[in-house]
Amino acid sequence: MKNKQGIKRICWLWRLGLLILLIFLAAIRCATNPVTQQSQLMLISEEQELKIGNETYPNALWGGEGGGGEYKDEQLKQYLHQVVKKIHDASHRSNLPFTFVIQNTSVPNAWAIPGHVAITRGLLAGLDNEAEFAFVMGHEIGHISARHSASQMSWGMVTQLGLGLAGLAVTGTDYGPALLGLGSVGASLMLLKYSRDDELVADRLGVEYMTKLGYNPRYAVTAHQNLQRISNEYLKSLGQQTQERSFFEELLSTHPRTAIRIEEIQEMINQQPPAPSQVDRTNKSYFQSMTTNLRNANKVYVEYYDKAARALQKKNVAEANNLLGKAISADRNQASFYSLEGFVLLQAKNYADAERYFQGSLTLDKNYQPGLRGLGMLNYAKNNYGESIRYLQQSAKLFPQDIASRYYLGMSHYQTKDYKSAIPHLAAFAEVQPKHTSIHGILGDCYEKTNNLTSAYQHYAAQVQIAPNSDIGRASASRFSAIKPLVEKPQKK
Repeated sequence: MKNKQGIKRICWLWRLGLLILLIFLAAIRCATNPVTQQSQLMLISEEQELKIGNETYPNALWGGEGGGGEYKDEQLKQYLHQVVKKIHDASHRSNLPFTFVIQNTSVPNAWAIPGHVAITRGLLAGLDNEAEFAFVMGHEIGHISARHSASQMSWGMVTQLGLGLAGLAVTGTDYGPALLGLGSVGASLMLLKYSRDDELVADRLGVEYMTKLGYNPRYAVTAHQNLQRISNEYLKSLGQQTQERSFFEELLSTHPRTAIRIEEIQEMINQQPPAPSQVDRTNKSYFQSMTTNLRNANKVYVEYYDKAARALQKKNVAEANNLLGKAISADRNQASFYSLEGFVLLQAKNYADAERYFQGSLTLDKNYQPGLRGLGMLNYAKNNYGESIRYLQQSAKLFPQDIASRYYLGMSHYQTKDYKSAIPHLAAFAEVQPKHTSIHGILGDCYEKTNNLTSAYQHYAAQVQIAPNSDIGRASASRFSAIKPLVEKPQKK
């Protein structure tokens, strides 16, 4: 009887939830897609798109796969910016502002978020000519033109509503976990970075935009072929090999396989009207000339710097030091080489030389975020908390989601007994590293000393669960017991 009642309750709540969802969908905004001219669900305004893009950009630049910030070559940037501007002006949303950047990472990639478009050093070094570059940038700008990220966020909001209603419907039943688990899988599939269809739409727009500007669209095909080659070379540099993916992996991939995309692109090219100019525009000689320094630098990164970074991650300090010495000898103009050597020396507690190398990175680029973070960590290790705060504030401003900067900035405030300033940084760290062996005890102390006993109680409890036998665990247990009557007493009334 209980099961029958439970099933009836689920059915009734599902119907109610479905009705609410349908009413919501009927009431929300739809918008005309700039590319397809068809109506689509859109809960994100253009202003919100740009706001989110601007908030995301610094974290994408410094914290994306490969990280690295901006590759510095002003002449190259100006040349490529002119090409990107022409593509942007030919796009369906030329009214939007945009910035262009070369991201300083060997990972072959390009990306765009509303207001910003980027190509990595690793991908740019492997392109043959300006026409290939124009296609790659046209593809990324195509994602923005078709509002792919805004559409994804809109459907994500609907998904969250649907999961909330599902959770309401199944709460208190034995069926809840299974149903909510299924919903989570559906949500993760819906919220892939870009769908396979989105990628093919962006390919089509990339072909369209480059053709408008007089580039031969066949270079869209060679761009994909070069991307495949560059990706294979990069994987080999990591000691990995590309393998054929299973059907399911291919289905879930945000980027269809190169063979599939080239076939699709060839069909797109066949449907395009002839380019305005009959000249086979590639500007190959000029492109190759302008990218010479970048391609030379990229070889040094791949051969020495990237290997040094991986060696340091594996705590092979001597190997990392040797590789960085070779990198600096080959190219003395890369801030990242000096900064990484600074971290090698910091790990060895050679503070004087570490400071010299960190300062060297900032001499080359005063806003090189890892150099600022390194000086902050160095000064923290030397108990110079005022200086640590100064450098780490600059570091966190450039890269707000840099968890190391947030941790040491929070700890520097904690050491100076500025508990209120410490809390947001330490809380951000705890969110990313919830099993850290001491963070909850420190946060409990901060909250208690700022008279937030409820939060202190929760963090002391978490600390006792994670590391009960450590000094901070025992101290947290003592404070937990002391404030327990004060926190629980109001709840009993």
